[in-house]
Amino acid sequence: MSQELDKLINKDDTIELLKSLVSIYSPYFKEEEVMKFVHSWLEERDIDTKFFKYKDDKVTKFEGLDVIGEIKGSKEGPKVLLNGHLDTVTICEGWDTEPTEPVIKDGKLYGIGSLDMKSGVAAMMIAMKAFKEKHKDFKGSILYSFVSDEEGPYGLGTNFLIHENMINDADVAIVPEPSAGFMEEEFPCLCLGARGGYSYKVRFKGKSSHAANPEKGISAIVDASKVILELKKLELKTDEHLGKGDICIIEVKGGGAACSVADLAEFTVFRHIVVGEDKNTLKAEVEEAVKKADIQSEYEVIFRDAPTPNSDGFLPYLVDVNNEYTQKFIESIKDVTNKEPIISYFSSIGDFNYIGSRLNIPTFVFGPSGERYHSSNEYVVLDEVVETSKIIFNYLEKLLV
Repeated sequence: MSQELDKLINKDDTIELLKSLVSIYSPYFKEEEVMKFVHSWLEERDIDTKFFKYKDDKVTKFEGLDVIGEIKGSKEGPKVLLNGHLDTVTICEGWDTEPTEPVIKDGKLYGIGSLDMKSGVAAMMIAMKAFKEKHKDFKGSILYSFVSDEEGPYGLGTNFLIHENMINDADVAIVPEPSAGFMEEEFPCLCLGARGGYSYKVRFKGKSSHAANPEKGISAIVDASKVILELKKLELKTDEHLGKGDICIIEVKGGGAACSVADLAEFTVFRHIVVGEDKNTLKAEVEEAVKKADIQSEYEVIFRDAPTPNSDGFLPYLVDVNNEYTQKFIESIKDVTNKEPIISYFSSIGDFNYIGSRLNIPTFVFGPSGERYHSSNEYVVLDEVVETSKIIFNYLEKLLV
């Protein structure tokens, strides 16, 4: 089986595909070229594929593109969703090489998006190609989505697929984000859930007065500062797997007329949350902090506008380790690597939150190791990209053959 799998999932082919993907610069909101490449690659291999176009009329005004398709079996069976994003962050300073010219050194491939997550996308594509070549008759189906704007503010590509019911009948999902790289664990590392998160502002309205008579005014800046300090003192809920959330103040603004007490101020929070917390939790936290701060300013809590319902934030989710789908995935990891996976839980957010919480299906985050995602000199470990592809292939066989 090992020799057959090595032939079906060839290391050289996997590396060449990954190099091609990394060579196409695709920061979020600028993914059209890489989407066309992937669509053509799939079409040339006779894999069902089409473009999915969407438009956010409400917030960003962005018109985006995904590539989706389905490899269907002839009998009833589970529908497995493979989801990966083709966008990257923008190029930052500090690279030792040209970020879009892949460099291989010591078994690692360097380039922007190599780890996050064009390696996972390459693993998906090669696994799908191998499965289609080997299996003409099987049960269920493989539903796949290569999406845009995961790195952007709303995860628009996956959000609109869910909003328009394009992937909502899936039974289980694999998102081959670099779990080992993200968690700084040895490969193989399987993430069975993730914290969620919301961004919100707290806006204050005080009363202006001359700076020579500050006692006649109400400083919105001072009141905002008091509330920030009380928020940071709050004891947050602890989840057995996800740990605690975080309250991170990411922006503070305030001011008024020259030589005057500031009558306006606001601060922005990014709040990571765990299971059992939601928007109402966050509103209650601010209310508690305001009471403890004993402020005089008026205040309001403002959550960001959303392109669609349920996309103003990311809910946390968990997958039961004893779930049948989970156990089979663990078996696939052991079949390929001869190792027990490290079980972990992701501390931040991504498209996997939308899938795990909104579709309410087991959603596995699993991929290779590497370092420096969202930074200069990003790299991925190549052998683990190949192993990730083999594990996805093995899992598809366990479920569908």
